[in-house]
Amino acid sequence: MKAIIYARYSSETQTENSIEGQLRECKEYADKHNITVVDTYIDRALSAKTDSRPEFQKMIRDSAKKQFDIVLIWKLDRFARNRLDSATYRAILKRNGVNVVSAKENISEGPEGIILESILEGMAEYYSAELSVKVKRGQKENALKCKANGGMIPFGYIINSERYYEIDPLTAPIVLEIFTRYANGQTVAEISEELNNRGVFTNTKYKYTNKASMHNLLKNRRYIGEYKYGDTVTPDGMPAIVPKDIFNRVQERMEKNKHKPAAKKADEEYLLTTKLFCGLDGVMMVGVGGTSKTGVVHHYYKCGNKIYRKTCDKKTVRKNKIERYIVYLTKEYVLKDKNINRIADSVVELQKRENTTIPFLQKQLVDIQKRIDNLLNAIEEGLFNTSAKGRLDGLETKKADLEIAIAKEKIAKTPLTKEQIVFWVSKFKDGDIDNLKYRQQMIDIFVNSVYLYEDRVVIAFNFKDGTKTVTLIELETAIESYIAGKADNTNTNWCSHLGDNPPPI
Repeated sequence: MKAIIYARYSSETQTENSIEGQLRECKEYADKHNITVVDTYIDRALSAKTDSRPEFQKMIRDSAKKQFDIVLIWKLDRFARNRLDSATYRAILKRNGVNVVSAKENISEGPEGIILESILEGMAEYYSAELSVKVKRGQKENALKCKANGGMIPFGYIINSERYYEIDPLTAPIVLEIFTRYANGQTVAEISEELNNRGVFTNTKYKYTNKASMHNLLKNRRYIGEYKYGDTVTPDGMPAIVPKDIFNRVQERMEKNKHKPAAKKADEEYLLTTKLFCGLDGVMMVGVGGTSKTGVVHHYYKCGNKIYRKTCDKKTVRKNKIERYIVYLTKEYVLKDKNINRIADSVVELQKRENTTIPFLQKQLVDIQKRIDNLLNAIEEGLFNTSAKGRLDGLETKKADLEIAIAKEKIAKTPLTKEQIVFWVSKFKDGDIDNLKYRQQMIDIFVNSVYLYEDRVVIAFNFKDGTKTVTLIELETAIESYIAGKADNTNTNWCSHLGDNPPPI
């Protein structure tokens, strides 16, 4: 007689040891009854209340190939905890000439055996239903205390011994990095690609980061401390990783991108997108276009509330005008020698900070090595099958990828010296403000956010306390001076109209 072994465990409290025990006792039964085991099918962390189990379904399909006569299971509840499923699939197996045999439950072939099987299956279904009620009651109590209730742990958190969420010092900085980079204008695709190149995985199954997982991460309100389980929602119920202002900027940008047509690339690039905000209500200003009666196309920035909710009276502003204003101000206010030296000192200090990516990658490497060791131990005990071989190959590949990623991080480019940083930043001093590429670089590198009011503009630069408020009248006067100086090739210092108080770095 030929048999396959079907093994399964369902809860997070059970481990690979549960599978090993089932396989060992099934093999002992097979040896005792002169049954040859030809293969094994294993479902991990999957409940028998449902038939949506990949290996179970594969085993049912394979029974039609007539390559085995028996499905050997540890106990009947491993096969199903639903009498309808049990009867349905046992009937399919029986049509294919395959019997289900329990290694630990001595069930005869006669009428008494049918009764005993029915009792055991009914008890399994009752136990499953009763357990479900108890589990839901316990989960409700956990939720009221903001405790973890199973499932995948959000990237960036760990769970302590009392089942409360805690910030993971290895992965939380990566979460904050993702939110900050997206809020500052990078796309999901760009962030995903860069993380994959560094070997960073944002889930426990060691899959590469993709757009879907990134969108889910960016929408997860747990990162601002909001605990949610079912209908239970508790603000500040768990530690926050992301400041609420960054989280809100991310949500606004994602909402804007959701309404943006994907197929057609915009003819005009709005350089201040995600950085320009309405001073009246703090909502992001959106790039829009309009055609005049003469057929000329004009481009503006308009408050999001004015577009979508019709609740803001902020006037639209010409795209080219405000972008030139901001680049002019950045060029003349930030790129002074004393500010450049302060920026260089800050960057040098920043490079000395500990690399948080390497410890994170090393932790993943340790976890994968443990899984490889467990599989090798199972193989040494004779519990080898084609499924185990495939999993081992996959883990070995992931291990090699992680070792390469760690090596890349360790041999990353040498930190820049202060002189190199000063030289690089100083190159922007002589840029042409009418060059679109130069404008884009200036805004991307130095500008954090711009709040536009009817009479003034408040601009925050990308360094500590680097904020400047300028009235529009002052700004227009300064720009007129700049344009006049440019026309007659003089070195007019137009920024003198705005004052000369450099921001602290």
